[in-house]
This record gives sequence, structure tokens and C-alpha cells, in this order.
Amino acid sequence: MKQHKMIEDQIAPCGANCVLCMAYLRTKNHCPGCRFDDKNKAKSCIQCQIKNCQKLKENNFKYCYECIDYPCGKIKHLDKRYRKNYSYSMIDSLNDIKTNGIVEHIKNEEEKWICKKCGGVVCVHRGYCVECGEIVYYSIGNYRSKIK
Repeated sequence: MKQHKMIEDQIAPCGANCVLCMAYLRTKNHCPGCRFDDKNKAKSCIQCQIKNCQKLKENNFKYCYECIDYPCGKIKHLDKRYRKNYSYSMIDSLNDIKTNGIVEHIKNEEEKWICKKCGGVVCVHRGYCVECGEIVYYSIGNYRSKIK
């Protein structure tokens, strides 16, 4: 059983938790996360408008919520897509970080996304634990619900 530990550097500027991403969880062409080297990343990740945002870079912001334009159109668009397809919200994550701090946010993420059965990670894109296959979220159309 592989235990996963979530760390601050795995939370992207947009609030996404890279540890939950199927690109991070795969073994072949493993993506190290948004804040790390672009090796093995998909072209769309390398060219991400949020990760490469000029305001983030110019102001040395760690997270998008620090920007005067937050939430900008780019974050709203990404958030809408992830809410619809994966029941995950970048805006909720960013607001949690802003309100409660990164340490508490990571604890909240671990509570939601670490498999209770084996301690593996539940993939945000698939809804099941990548270690044991335990289904944690089920889909109804474009809506996902947590299994009680």
C-alpha cells in the first residue's frame, strides 16, 4: 500500500491539488505538478494560462487569490469546468487557503481525497482510489457525489 503525503508545493497557483491529478498519479510520463519542471507535462499544462499568468509572475504571487483581479475569467472558466466534470472547485480551494491557511487546506484535502480503505489517493478525474480501486465518488450525468 502506497501512502501519499500532500505538501504545499503540490497546490497549484489556481488552487488545484496536483496530487489528485491523473497525470501526477500515473507512473509512465509522470507529471511532477504545476510548480515543478515541465518535463513529461502535457503541452496544455506547459502552456497553462494560469500557471504562466504575467500578474502572478510580476507580483510574485503564490496563489491567484492574492491578485486584485481574483477571480479572473481564466479561474472562473477552469472552476466551472472542474465543478461540472469532477465536482471540484478551484475557487473553493483558493478561498479555503485564503481563509484557513495552507496547512489547514491540506488537512481538508487529505480528509476528502485520501482513501479510507487503503490510504491511497482518490483521483479527481476518475473518482476512485488509484491504489485499491475503491470507488469514492460516483457520477450521475455530469454530477459527481461522494459515496457515504
